Amino acid sequence: MAFSLILTVDAMFKDKPEGTGSLRSLHQSHATLSWLGRRSERLLVIFTLCLVVFYLLGGFEQVIPQVFESVRLERHMNIGPTLFPYEAVKSSIDWEKLKPRYPSKRPLTHLPTAPPGITHPQIQHGFGRESRQDRNKRDVRRRAVRDLTIKSWSAYRKYAWKKDALLPLSATGKDQFSGWAATLVDSLDTLWIMGLREEFEEAVAAVAEIDFANSSTPLINIFETNIRYLGGLLAAYDLSKRDVLLQKATELGDLIHAGFDTPTRMPVDNINLLAVKSGEGQLIEPQVVSASPGTLSLELTHLSQLTGDPKYYSAIAHLNTLFSVSQNKTLLPGLFPMYISLWGPKPDVISGTTFTLGGGADSMYEYFPKLSQLLNGAEPSLISLTHEFLTSASANLFFRPMIPDPSSHDILIPGTANILPDLDANKNSIRLNPETEHLTCFIGGTYALAGRLLSTPQYLETGAKLTRGCAYMYKSFPTGLMPERLTMQPCPFEYSSIPAGCQWNQTLWDATEKQPSLPKGFVSVTDRRYILRPEAIESVFYMWRITGEPEWQEAAWDMFLAVANAAFAKETGGAASVKDVTVNPSKEEVQRDDEMESFWIAETLKYFYLVFSPPDVISLDKYVLNTEAHPFLRPVP
Repeated sequence: MAFSLILTVDAMFKDKPEGTGSLRSLHQSHATLSWLGRRSERLLVIFTLCLVVFYLLGGFEQVIPQVFESVRLERHMNIGPTLFPYEAVKSSIDWEKLKPRYPSKRPLTHLPTAPPGITHPQIQHGFGRESRQDRNKRDVRRRAVRDLTIKSWSAYRKYAWKKDALLPLSATGKDQFSGWAATLVDSLDTLWIMGLREEFEEAVAAVAEIDFANSSTPLINIFETNIRYLGGLLAAYDLSKRDVLLQKATELGDLIHAGFDTPTRMPVDNINLLAVKSGEGQLIEPQVVSASPGTLSLELTHLSQLTGDPKYYSAIAHLNTLFSVSQNKTLLPGLFPMYISLWGPKPDVISGTTFTLGGGADSMYEYFPKLSQLLNGAEPSLISLTHEFLTSASANLFFRPMIPDPSSHDILIPGTANILPDLDANKNSIRLNPETEHLTCFIGGTYALAGRLLSTPQYLETGAKLTRGCAYMYKSFPTGLMPERLTMQPCPFEYSSIPAGCQWNQTLWDATEKQPSLPKGFVSVTDRRYILRPEAIESVFYMWRITGEPEWQEAAWDMFLAVANAAFAKETGGAASVKDVTVNPSKEEVQRDDEMESFWIAETLKYFYLVFSPPDVISLDKYVLNTEAHPFLRPVP
């Protein structure tokens, strides 16, 4: 419009005398430019106001391609020069070159490959763009988790550097897992995920100096070493691609592999370091908890995936076969007893009489569906193991509690089953013990994950009820925390199959023998501590990522506030275990124990952080999290 106006003015005075015509033309031009300037300013103001409104309404988010946070995070953490240069130090013994006392007589079992054309179900909910209000609320909560993590890490860095654990009240450290800096190794991927590059790289430089042949104790627990150390190194390598992490993971994997140097090639519970060094072989214990050997599969499989060496997977494939062929021969078919024996010429995983999903068995069950996911569904026996245990647990281990809150009736609580011989009826009977423990709260997330992996909605529904049960136990106590171990009042038998559970029966409750001063519905609390455990928030995390239902983020925030308020140790800035979650903080001071386990940063805070992170950060469609919350990158099928 302005361009056409200028042309018109020039045309009008083109044939006029040069003098007057030029002056008049100059005057007219000034008027035109002045008018144009004022109009341009008005247009600029209007355009700016439109941009502001468009921004406030989230318009840019709809038209500008989204850059995923996981991409930005990877660039921030992995690109650029190393902040803490290091030189990798090999362990003083090369475990790989030691000759085994009992070499395997079977050919190596190689990693299975999925048949072409196999489809992989989507695990995570299909999240859309969130509103600005929701994002701001989530960011505030996530920053709170990150700030608390930084305080805990700084306390460990200041008072317990390179020790296994921080003593948060006495401001010192201790070794409990071989003295290889368990908290440091266990926290590596948490530091990476939270974008703490300086802290992460300083920790990597410290890892480079660990000598896995020099232990603070001659007996090395294979379970803890596997999930905390090996798992932590593998996940940190997957995220950062720092070669030293895979090098140290391989050294440690060779040591763990030496734990299979037994006559039956079954693993020991505790590796005798001196026997490994001398080549004497290992002695299997007569009895172990099933979780100990049953929780080696994910890490050793992934080590084979990353190194290309099949020996690690081959070691546990033999054990998985034993579980597979024995699953329906136990006294409670589908489930394995808490105590098993790998000792002697014929291992026994079927004769025990106690069945639980809690401590002693928990992570064995967790690994059946997760190993199937890590192998991209290539091993059919793992699918069968998963289906069978989930079905049997639903039928035999869960109960509905009698509680006064009508809005929470549709919850499930896991108990323990004991098999009792009935000589008169010539058969065994099942007695359900309604005692549960915090460790068992992982099971809701496992059901939810299996529900997606196996395309079985019923598993997801059960997972939601179990997770709500754990959230209910948290909010029932004055501190907002669930104790280590407790017993609830089950609904009468006739209500056990009713979806909504049973109504509160005051007469029945009055007749129940119980500890005093507990919330209604809770019969006893046999261990009143909260030791910073992650299992409840773990299941909440899975439910949030799989369903996208806002209730899970709200439950996570309530849990976090309770944990942060009760556990923060002002003495160091770390976190301390709570002695008694049943006390009322408004009436008496909450007492704490001088303990901060490595899983506080490795698991509990990580799960809280991931609940409030964009869902592409450690997506469940890309990663499989081990029992210590270490994310393993799934191979692209």
